[in-house]
Amino acid sequence: MFVRAYLRASTQMQDANRARADLVKFADDRGLKIAAFYTENESGASLKRPELFRLLSDCQPGDVLLCEQVDRLSRLTADDWEKLKDEIRARRVRVVALDLPTSWMLADTDKNDISARMFDAINSMMLDMLAAIARKDYEDRRRRQAQGIVGAKEDGKYKGRPENTKRNDGIADMLDKGMSWSAIQSATGASRATIAKIAKRTKESD
Repeated sequence: MFVRAYLRASTQMQDANRARADLVKFADDRGLKIAAFYTENESGASLKRPELFRLLSDCQPGDVLLCEQVDRLSRLTADDWEKLKDEIRARRVRVVALDLPTSWMLADTDKNDISARMFDAINSMMLDMLAAIARKDYEDRRRRQAQGIVGAKEDGKYKGRPENTKRNDGIADMLDKGMSWSAIQSATGASRATIAKIAKRTKESD
């Protein structure tokens, strides 16, 4: 059995490795070693998470996917959550989350088959519940944010997110030097949409 740790943050401004020490301590307390860390800055509301699926592809049956909280794994819609669960089940991966005590037993390799099946069933139900709560929290925050923007616009106070001119000037310079979009993404953390916008702006100013 290998323990593979998954660390996620939604944006490049957030530290995806924030919970690394907590995961290491959890494993150490149980005499386990983490075989590999998979870290990415992607939205939990999207299935487009390369590191998560790289982790799953590296897994063998019985391996553990260790994460800090269930919402690090999923803020997905019900349909997408089912797709992710299907992938996890097909690979026979055990999900263990620090905020889900019922899952901790799955990291105990000394449990007999009956106990393992029992905890697996309980854990599956709890995972579904916490994934649904995580999705609702995501949708609630998005709705409140949209309502706040509407209110600010009505009051004439909304100006949008200020442009990162220093970064964007650097992107424009990299584009001018012929650097690939992938290289620019790696260097700046900017999205492809941002690079496309700057590329269009640069082209129009030529």
